[in-house]
Amino acid sequence: MDQAVEVRGLSKAFDKKRVVDDLDFSVSRGEVFALLGPNGAGKTTTINILTTLTAADAGTAHVAGFDTRTHPSEVQRRISLTGQSAAVDDALTGMENVVMFARLSGLGRTDAARRATELISRFDLAEASARAVRTFSGGMRRRLDLALSFVVTPEVLFLDEPTTGLDTRSRRDLWDLIRTLSAAGTTVFLTTQYLEEADQLADRIAVLHDGRIAALGTPAELKARVGGDTVELHDDRGNLLREIPTDGSVADLRRALDLLDQDGEDGVVTLRRPTLDDVFLAVTTSSATKEHA
Repeated sequence: MDQAVEVRGLSKAFDKKRVVDDLDFSVSRGEVFALLGPNGAGKTTTINILTTLTAADAGTAHVAGFDTRTHPSEVQRRISLTGQSAAVDDALTGMENVVMFARLSGLGRTDAARRATELISRFDLAEASARAVRTFSGGMRRRLDLALSFVVTPEVLFLDEPTTGLDTRSRRDLWDLIRTLSAAGTTVFLTTQYLEEADQLADRIAVLHDGRIAALGTPAELKARVGGDTVELHDDRGNLLREIPTDGSVADLRRALDLLDQDGEDGVVTLRRPTLDDVFLAVTTSSATKEHA
């Protein structure tokens, strides 16, 4: 089976409110897949269904080749989940946390110690390994949480908003780590509300809005949906005076500049490319309009 995750018609409601609504998507093995959306869009509920923590009301979900409803234990053996809060013991040291988790995962004393040493080094925690976790920074706690997820290397790693609360440097360090894990063959299923994060990391992105997929594709494909580059003219205070859409070609860029020149426009010219912000605003606005039409 080439798909690490296969979802068909997945739905879930709480208190008669449908939080996940008829989702259809798949994730290839070794892919970084991002589920993007604001708080309340249904991202965490989707993760919980795929990791067997919550049962769907309708539809099917297969992870690592197994049905999450009929073979939950087989799914659990092949995945790891890192949630929004670091699941570590503050009173223990970094090394003690990993050794304890390795022992709980079935490794013997010697193998647990060896695996903990490997992971502490891999996740750049060696210098802090003897310190109590309560002294760790947010970024260090998140790296430790990821280390626990790799005591037994998963086929699919689920990351539910992994960089929430991290500073810019820690967030970018974690991005590098996720890229490394993906390059080593692990499938990464990532939820985030940070548009830049999805753009930087994901091979493909699904934009979730009110429990439904409003858009699905590569970052480049999604950006292409909202048009090409735009030539913008600003005054010396940065105020936008004029904008001319283009198809991104050299000829069309020259046409836009000629228009500004012919009209005697004066100011600073910049080129703006479509971003995931543009995509998100376009698809969520479009979805809301359809729902109220």
